[in-house]
Amino acid sequence: MKTIDSIPVGKISRAGKLLSTGIKVGSNQLKYYGEKITNPKNARKNLDKNNAEDIYNGLSQLKGSSLKVAQMLSMDKNILPEAYVDKFSLSQFSVPPLSGPLVHKTFKRYFGKSAEELFDKFESKSTHAASIGQVHKAEKDGKLLAVKIQYPGVAQSISSDLDIVKPFAMQLLNLKGKELEKYFKEVEGKLLEETDYILEVNRSLSITEACSKIPNIRFPKYYKEFSNERVITMDWMTGVHMSEFTKNNNDQNAANQIGQTLWDFYMFQIHGLREVHADPHPGNFLIDESNQLIAIDFGCIKEIPEDFYVPYFELSNQAIMENSTIFEQKLYELEILRDDDSEAERVFFKTFFKELLSLFTLPFNLKNFDFNNDEFFNAIAEKGQQLSKNPEFKKMNQNRGSKHFLYMNRTFFGLYNLLYSLKAKVEINHFKKYV
Repeated sequence: MKTIDSIPVGKISRAGKLLSTGIKVGSNQLKYYGEKITNPKNARKNLDKNNAEDIYNGLSQLKGSSLKVAQMLSMDKNILPEAYVDKFSLSQFSVPPLSGPLVHKTFKRYFGKSAEELFDKFESKSTHAASIGQVHKAEKDGKLLAVKIQYPGVAQSISSDLDIVKPFAMQLLNLKGKELEKYFKEVEGKLLEETDYILEVNRSLSITEACSKIPNIRFPKYYKEFSNERVITMDWMTGVHMSEFTKNNNDQNAANQIGQTLWDFYMFQIHGLREVHADPHPGNFLIDESNQLIAIDFGCIKEIPEDFYVPYFELSNQAIMENSTIFEQKLYELEILRDDDSEAERVFFKTFFKELLSLFTLPFNLKNFDFNNDEFFNAIAEKGQQLSKNPEFKKMNQNRGSKHFLYMNRTFFGLYNLLYSLKAKVEINHFKKYV
């Protein structure tokens, strides 16, 4: 894979890169109009494919928050056309890496010495690269280490990147309105946290210690003496990415064990710690030879405030959902219903969210749930499609829900998708023995 010798860091240079990407997308659009006449069956598919490739290539050169937005979008397979999901999902663990000289420049700046001086061995070629940083293999005192290096300028460009990407994201997701600002501020805050590697190390240490009581899960050890605000050093963990495991696995017992561990890991964090690893994509998990789960990245942690946690999980209670008055009260607490709603909006959103939540919270109301369930996932996707195509919905104030929904829903969509890819059957309340 071709390496990158420099990353645009100024607002003007980064905006220029996206502008050139926009020109390519415009050219694709013109090509699409012509192809609609000559090849109507495949015209839209080809447009999506070309746009996805050009947008991804542009974001790959920028790295940072703009690429992170692509990664987030790729996790919900019901929002975007398949071409975008396939291409954007590469940002999870397959991005053009920094060149060797740029890597060594980072070490000199933050440690005052080269990587070769700091470690006994250091591979200048990265093992994999993602949106905010890339990983190198190193060795110190006989221990194999993974060294994660943050891309230059990422932290400083987050706010301006989001301003640049915002119109693109709003158009792609059909969003509008000034009140979207609270959601973008939530994303900005989380991205700033993800670039704070000292915070990540401290959170990694506390969460992995708390979760160590859960069986069949492993975590790397973190080394503060070889870490700072732009570099994290941890144990090198051996295993295959979850996406590779699910592609080749034929052992249902192994899938169930991994799935149960994954479910317990997430439920323990949410209900026991009131904070959660909010980045559940395949690139953050490995499977070892004993079919144990390995969690390797704690950059994105969502803290769950009590005034959101309580009504959010009360809506998984069937008795509350069937009580019209209490159900409506919870929707107001979660900002799904608003004081300035018209009667038509109140009825529409109350009815829609009751149907959606009855479906989405189904696993919580069963003793065991088999996530190898096409009917369940197709029904969720269909519900989303119904909403996006509803002409009445397009006329309404669409900005719904507390800002905390953004990362909590991302967590559950990601978790559900991982369990679906594993084809795992889990015991829903098994985690309670660890809380």
